[in-house]
Amino acid sequence: MVGRTWAAGEAFTLADCAAAPALTYGEKVEPFSPAHPALTAYLARLEARPSFARVLAEVAPYAHMFPTG
Repeated sequence: MVGRTWAAGEAFTLADCAAAPALTYGEKVEPFSPAHPALTAYLARLEARPSFARVLAEVAPYAHMFPTG
């Protein structure tokens, strides 16, 4: 991902849509930072997208049901 904005290059694609949920929950179980700064930055870009930020806001009331670490 180094040198690319999104998973498949400079355009946001379905690959990014598919990666977002897995990375979001994966990071909660095993945090990426600081061992994987590029992955952490990619997830931050995903979470900053208005469409995905809305999904995160909508799932927030249920987040306590997800088992972490």
